[in-house]
Amino acid sequence: MPRPSVDDVRTGFAAPDPAARPLMRWWWFGPDVEEAEIDRELRAMADAGLGGAEIAFVYPLREGSPRFLSEVLLARVRHAAETARDLGLRLDVTLTSGWSYGGSHIGPEHASRTLHWDRRDISPEPVDVTVTSPWPGDELVAAFVGEGFPPDDWTPLPLGEVLHVPAGRGPRTVLLAWSRVTGQQVKRASAGAEGPVLDHYSAEAARHHLDVVGGALLEAVPAELLGSVFCDSLEVYGADWTPDLPQEFARRRGYDPLPLLHRLHVDEDGSADFRIDMGRTLTELVEENFVAVCREWARARGIPFRLQGYGQPPVTLSSQLGADLIEGEGWGWTGLPQTRWASSAAHLDGRDLVSSEIWTWVHSPSFRATPLDLKGEAHEHLLLGINQFVGHGWPYSPPEAPGMGWMFYAAGALDDRNPWWPAMPELTRYLTRLSWLLRQGEPVADVAVYLPTSDLYAAHGEGFDLWRACRDHIGPEIPAAIRRAGYDLDLVDDQALDMLEACSASVVVLPRVTRLPQAARAWLDAVREVGGTVIAVDSPAYPDGVATDAASLPEVLTRSLAPDVALEGDGGEIGVVHRRLADGDIYFVANTGPQVRTVGLTPRTRRARCEQWDPRDPGAGPTMHQGDMATVTLHPYEATVLVASGAVVSDAAVSGPVTPDPDRGSSGAGREGAGCDGVERDGAGTGSARPEALRLDGPWRFTPGVGRGDRDGEGEVEGEEPVEVRLPHRWGTEPPLVSGTYETTVVVEPGWCDDASSLVLDLGPSRILENSTRQAASYRVLLAPPVREIAVVSVDGRQAGVIWDAPHRLDLTDVLRAGENTLRLEVHGTAAPLVAADPHAAGIVAESCRVYGRRFDQQDLDLALDQVDAGLHAVPVLHRLARGPRR
Repeated sequence: MPRPSVDDVRTGFAAPDPAARPLMRWWWFGPDVEEAEIDRELRAMADAGLGGAEIAFVYPLREGSPRFLSEVLLARVRHAAETARDLGLRLDVTLTSGWSYGGSHIGPEHASRTLHWDRRDISPEPVDVTVTSPWPGDELVAAFVGEGFPPDDWTPLPLGEVLHVPAGRGPRTVLLAWSRVTGQQVKRASAGAEGPVLDHYSAEAARHHLDVVGGALLEAVPAELLGSVFCDSLEVYGADWTPDLPQEFARRRGYDPLPLLHRLHVDEDGSADFRIDMGRTLTELVEENFVAVCREWARARGIPFRLQGYGQPPVTLSSQLGADLIEGEGWGWTGLPQTRWASSAAHLDGRDLVSSEIWTWVHSPSFRATPLDLKGEAHEHLLLGINQFVGHGWPYSPPEAPGMGWMFYAAGALDDRNPWWPAMPELTRYLTRLSWLLRQGEPVADVAVYLPTSDLYAAHGEGFDLWRACRDHIGPEIPAAIRRAGYDLDLVDDQALDMLEACSASVVVLPRVTRLPQAARAWLDAVREVGGTVIAVDSPAYPDGVATDAASLPEVLTRSLAPDVALEGDGGEIGVVHRRLADGDIYFVANTGPQVRTVGLTPRTRRARCEQWDPRDPGAGPTMHQGDMATVTLHPYEATVLVASGAVVSDAAVSGPVTPDPDRGSSGAGREGAGCDGVERDGAGTGSARPEALRLDGPWRFTPGVGRGDRDGEGEVEGEEPVEVRLPHRWGTEPPLVSGTYETTVVVEPGWCDDASSLVLDLGPSRILENSTRQAASYRVLLAPPVREIAVVSVDGRQAGVIWDAPHRLDLTDVLRAGENTLRLEVHGTAAPLVAADPHAAGIVAESCRVYGRRFDQQDLDLALDQVDAGLHAVPVLHRLARGPRR
């Protein structure tokens, strides 16, 4: 498929394909849902600019829930699919309840299994042991005796009804290997879906599950009404056995594993090589008997199979290529989360689209996250190569549910009960535009990081998570050094080398590699032969590479290849993603930190023209940059887009200092003025040295509101009269208040209303927050904005817009007039105060436990009020600025 041109991208940037809209995981509790509320929630998703939902069937919250796969449930799924179609939304379904795949239809013959090792020290005397299964379904698959203490010289023992252990020379150890059902049950299962997790190494088990669960769902809902069928992350803990494993191992590896099975449990000469062979076999089995079986089952029904391909069993990076749609999760743009695992696989296969589960643990607990939290984490995923979001998530909640209603036990509760919901349409438009943009052209990643799979197979004689082992083995320093030095990276594994040309990798980094297959060694030699560089970071397995350690990696990288984008003034917090077009280059640039950054960016490929586009305001005219370097100012958690076009020019052909267009700030006319750092920007073009400013000291009138989180009503509290307040103004949390309205009169001088001026409202500076060590995995922006959390702005009854992210400004030129104006700020916080004060939440959980047993624990509710500080925290300022150009 030909790469698009800059003009193609310019057109699409203004009106991106709606297929790029974010989706939401839609939790159906019970599954206990009604058609009227299904319709209401889908309409709310559509109104907010979401692209659809992925139904996830999870645990029940009240007595009388329909059972999973009942006729009632299947009719509700069909109704949801038809309603979504009518609203122009996509609907996906998960082919299980809870996770991982399994349920009440899975018997011992199809359940996940593990090797259980029974170790006994014995005397030299001979002993006969009657073989008795310690638990129903257990099977003795191998037995060994080891001489000495500690034991060595392990000898297999013949199996039978009686285990005969002959006399020995001294102290000995008997080692028994039992194949045992793991006992793992489906997590967070719906009513009637309780049962074991299936054996992911068994094609028979996978097909049985798909026939029972998938067959029922796809019989109820035609495939044309569904966007995909989904499998969540593989979390089959300890699964490292299947009944056919000995035969499959022998067929693939060429020898019988049973006489050597003890090497999974004990270290001796040959243990590492045996574990590598066993790990490769397990990976191949899950690829062929689960991933491929699910894909072919879905394809036969005309629907894509979407997979989060990481976890246990030990699927590799390349295992993901067996799915039609690849998905990751996790933030951390300088690290190796599952998101990087997924995007690397997609890039290897030349796929334009790769999705991620996003906001999984955003600002825990439920209802604590803000729109700025969502935006900040989204940037992290975009910087990791993602271009489709699946939000986590939207809890279905019936209108009759008391208090705040139903919520998932963990993660974001991202629905229209959030008081800040008026900002959601702007956020989704922004994310849609960027998701579409980062599907255009081809990704540029100069550095390939080799995954030391053999080292990790050798280190594990039991079931393990290969992605996690890779991340921990490589460590955070190596990927962080690569990204902060101005390069992007993709991960590669041994399977991927079969499809990668040696010339495709400019630089290959070997991270702490001690074992290297011969095929990988030959590929690395070929990389060097065609002019590439192999950097061996603490990697003795490849002595022909450039040897270094993690601390020296940035220096070695820059000697090997100029950075794709050299950065100055970034503070380690500016991330860049590069996409190459037919006649230009796209650079997505994001500030991932809480400070204002003025950063210089020098691309390795320099073109004649460089434009800066504002993803928040695609109608704004571009900033033009000249010279080698583009200099941009990015406010906390702000992003921009640089588009380079025209002929590639040499360094000598470029001259002059770097100067942004003086008529524009970092991100468009509507966001200019005094920065959130309190520094005013030049107003060149108006003839004045500085913009004029009007401090809005008031008097301000404040009216408390009920807030959107309370379904009993919205708007102002009945009977409450406005009170005069001074800014800054904070509400506190007693009583629980989540919304309030501020009004003041603004007098605008006639001279401010000329055609050359823009009038911009600036809510003031932000404050940097400390991170909570308790929530290390929970994303949150480390910023206290001047408004907590959004302000819906209107003038004389005309709505002007919503302020919700840095630099917390809004252009009021079109709504202000000379003379007196009534400025109204409807401030909406989070629903956290209502959650903290909800007297019904504990009762909902208690009823679920009483009727259905303990299936979950509500998490972090004691942190609901952590750093909650709603109100207006600064005196707003109205700036008169030079009017910038518009497209």
